[in-house]
Amino acid sequence: MSPKLGRWVRLFVDYAGLAAFLVTIAVTGSAIAASWAVVAGSLAALAAGLVLEKRLAPMPLVTALFGVIFGGATLVFHDERIIKMKLTILDGGIALFLLTGALRGKNPLKALMGEAFHLPDPVVRTLTLRYALLFAALALGNEVVWRTQSTRVWALYKFPGTVVLIFLFALSQTPLILKHAEQEPEPGPEA
Repeated sequence: MSPKLGRWVRLFVDYAGLAAFLVTIAVTGSAIAASWAVVAGSLAALAAGLVLEKRLAPMPLVTALFGVIFGGATLVFHDERIIKMKLTILDGGIALFLLTGALRGKNPLKALMGEAFHLPDPVVRTLTLRYALLFAALALGNEVVWRTQSTRVWALYKFPGTVVLIFLFALSQTPLILKHAEQEPEPGPEA
């Protein structure tokens, strides 16, 4: 597969479920119809990844599983509240994972970041707690929006709303990260 085609396949695998959901909800305004779309789009993305890339990418797999479980339950029970609660459960689960890990003296954020940042453990714990609070706030925000607003407004909160909020939050943490980032040692003069 050519690199250019590979990029398009990767985009399709990563975003087909979300794109199908957003287009359907924009056109129909129905979370039930959008649930059909997210299930179909997620399964198509997984199939494309398996056939074209010979692998199941972890993030699209998790997205597809959540999409199929919550979208399927929405369709079975014909209740759009189920798909709307998915974001609350997902964000609340992330907050709980981060908070539980931090309270147990672990650094779950460091495990997720891997080698992306080299920060002292106390700074990582601070970031972990901040991100736990962010995801708890996003879960609460989702509950408020889906219970008080139209389905279309809720869909805009879901995307791009939460993505923008996470990005802005990450930007707000940059000063802390830069202040405490461990510097790579300068190479000394060769003998």
